[in-house]
Amino acid sequence: MENDKVLFHLEDHIAYVSLNRPDKHNGLDEAMIVQLVQTAKRIKKDRSIRCVVLQGQGTSFCAGLDFNYVAKHPSMIAKLFLKWPWRKDNMFQRVAHIWRDLPIPVIAAIHGNCFGAGMQIILACDYRVATPEANLSILEMKWGLIPDMSGMVTLSRLTRVDIAQELTMTGRFFSGKEAADYGLVSKLSDNPVEMAQALAKTIAMQSPDAVAATKYLYKKTWQQDTRMALFWERITQLRLLGRKNQRIAMQNGLAKGKVKKTFIDRSSF
Repeated sequence: MENDKVLFHLEDHIAYVSLNRPDKHNGLDEAMIVQLVQTAKRIKKDRSIRCVVLQGQGTSFCAGLDFNYVAKHPSMIAKLFLKWPWRKDNMFQRVAHIWRDLPIPVIAAIHGNCFGAGMQIILACDYRVATPEANLSILEMKWGLIPDMSGMVTLSRLTRVDIAQELTMTGRFFSGKEAADYGLVSKLSDNPVEMAQALAKTIAMQSPDAVAATKYLYKKTWQQDTRMALFWERITQLRLLGRKNQRIAMQNGLAKGKVKKTFIDRSSF
């Protein structure tokens, strides 16, 4: 639809999600935030989807919150900042962290500007492919704010505390190349969508249960103590052993020169 602020299409088990306010550098208004969360929920329910590529239409990935829109609709702040007692997050936090919560890998393809809320969205993705000249910033300091859209969850897993603090306290702009040096970007490419798509296709060829189990396992064990990591390895492996996709993977691994069998949709995780 022409008024869709988030575009979605599915091809070969890969979901392509595009932020679609190119005239505003994909700045987030209330409708776009709602549509992004709805799209992520749709992906979570569809077990045929094995990977997500997240990108922005136009000349930027996402310039953050659209503060011109916010100035005209101030009630949006209170509405989306409110957290219900039974939820772990508010809507501002959910629009970013929901991509980390998906059971399948999410790859962000970054070009142009990526500021504030856009930065926190990509940090919640599993992989970030950016152009070397992409322009990034944890820009909340410009508005007298701190990054409160799950940035504290994701920054601590990707870079050193002194780097995170300096970028947050200054709000300065830095390139895709610098972001890669800081650990905030996974790979650099002149065509990040093409590289993201190639990675997504490779992942989609693997057992969808084993891929989802890998994301689950790393969330459970990253920076945990040895005893807990070993425990979650055993528990996760038990959920894979003997299942249909694990048997298919075994057959394909032993089939020399034969046509490989197709994996079924994800049944676990």
